[in-house]
Amino acid sequence: MTRSAELERSTAETRIKLSLNLDGTGKAAVSSSVAFLDHMLNLFARHGLFDLAVEASGDIDIDFHHTVEDIGIVLGTAVRQALGDKQGIQRYGFARVPMDESLAEVSLDISGRPYLVYNVTLPKTKVGDFDTELAREFFQAFTNNCGCNLHISLLYGDNVHHIIEACFKAFARALDAATCQDERISGVLSTKGVL
Repeated sequence: MTRSAELERSTAETRIKLSLNLDGTGKAAVSSSVAFLDHMLNLFARHGLFDLAVEASGDIDIDFHHTVEDIGIVLGTAVRQALGDKQGIQRYGFARVPMDESLAEVSLDISGRPYLVYNVTLPKTKVGDFDTELAREFFQAFTNNCGCNLHISLLYGDNVHHIIEACFKAFARALDAATCQDERISGVLSTKGVL
């Protein structure tokens, strides 16, 4: 069974088409008109071994907020749909990833309960033309729509590009671990019997 999803979302602010295969090989085709986010999503696909395609356009003449947030919404929804009833998944994922002088840690639980803890202090408000506060908005939107606990912590770092990149790579690896299936798990990994 292929664990994949294809979604389209159109609002007055954005238009997004996204496809995701959780059991991919890391292939990405991303075009959102937000170059830094494209870079992060390419890293996410490669390091999580997800196949990801994103075509997005939005009101970037105002700013990047709606486009970044809405891609987070659609990606979170796609993961939730691709997981279906969550049978056999490991549920939890953890990763600690260095990027030069920066070190980020992500812990993730696909619990059905959305909650974001974002302990990342960024030394600058911009990377190129990207507002760095939008990284948190992306992760919040993902969390709300995937239905997961997501804890992201920066242990240390100075370069804001490296910090955000370490966060996205750790996120990818933690999500890959959490979505992996284990043949020893009967049903879902919960004493409640549902996730």
